Amino acid sequence: MQTDNGLQNTLNSKELAADLRVSLDMILNENLQLSQKIDLEALLPIINYIRQSGRIFILSAGRSGFAMRSFAMRLMHLGLTVYFVGETTTPAIQKGDLLITASGSGTTSSIVRAAEKATAIGANLVALTTNTASPLAKLANHVVYIPAAEKEDHGGGKSKQYAGSLFEQFLLLLMDAVFQSLWKLDGTPAEELYKRHANLE
Repeated sequence: MQTDNGLQNTLNSKELAADLRVSLDMILNENLQLSQKIDLEALLPIINYIRQSGRIFILSAGRSGFAMRSFAMRLMHLGLTVYFVGETTTPAIQKGDLLITASGSGTTSSIVRAAEKATAIGANLVALTTNTASPLAKLANHVVYIPAAEKEDHGGGKSKQYAGSLFEQFLLLLMDAVFQSLWKLDGTPAEELYKRHANLE
């Protein structure tokens, strides 16, 4: 196998497959270990905020944003009024609305600015982050601490993966767990939820 720069790849197919297995097992194990460390009771206020809010706004960037977009879709399937900040059809946030943010560092400037505007208006703010001392965490009504590596933490102490991969992966899993609990509380059959799934794809 030739790489783009013409150098011979030193791994044969069996070695590469074995290396992929090691990587996949490492990723799964890191997420499992993180699931055992996180305080799940810290998620209860999120569930309460979601159930009590008329409108829910979600904001995150980069790969974390992809995870939170998935969560927004699931809330839509539950029949909730949910917007992902930055979309052209997202309306103005108002007093009493809920803004859920996710930022590993808690310092992403666009997210912090949006959080400042939301809290100044009187919206409730939930922050999911690895940094409880961050500007975003300090603004929040409630913080969920996810003890994963930040994207600029290259020491390998919390994760062997690149950048903030563990935070981003776990965010998807954690929000799916929140959805599952919300769904159980809602009680609507899966067949009814699926009627809300996008049909113009």
